[in-house]
Amino acid sequence: MSDRSIFEASAQSLETNYPLLPAGKQDEAVSHLAQEVSDKGFVLTQADKLFDWARQGSMWPMTFGLACCAVEMIHAYMPRYDLDRFGIIPRPSPRQSDVMIVAGTLTNKMAPALRRVYDQMPEPRWVISMGSCANGGGYYHYSYSVVRGCDRIVPVDIYVPGCPPTAEALVYGLLQLQKKIRREDTRIVR
Repeated sequence: MSDRSIFEASAQSLETNYPLLPAGKQDEAVSHLAQEVSDKGFVLTQADKLFDWARQGSMWPMTFGLACCAVEMIHAYMPRYDLDRFGIIPRPSPRQSDVMIVAGTLTNKMAPALRRVYDQMPEPRWVISMGSCANGGGYYHYSYSVVRGCDRIVPVDIYVPGCPPTAEALVYGLLQLQKKIRREDTRIVR
């Protein structure tokens, strides 16, 4: 196998979501990559693909827990599910976050605060709507004081259904968001 085919195979597997190379071939590819870096001093790749890869592997959510769904969101960070192992680490500030998880009933009085926090997040940013209340008003749909879905206030990328949704459902939603980030172009055009 030539040096060129090893690099093409590894790049192709990243683009088309094929499984990674076997362990023996990975070591060989890494050694060839190290050799190329030492020879030329650089490696050619597309910066956008590198940034997208880094973004989908290290999402930092702003947890916007409004009601009982927030308990399941906290449960997803506990040892049984351990979202930290996916590189998903909750941040206390919207300026450090790239994902917002809206969990629970969104009232009319809370809607401006949700929008303000969303606007403070840097681009690119994504929103996960967690639970029936955040998705469409849920049990309180006909109440005068409830927003019938947080998508009326902020654009939502992933909907996690349930009342309350399980921690597994949130983990699945986050993994779906990682796939979406991998698929779409996240370049920021100013």
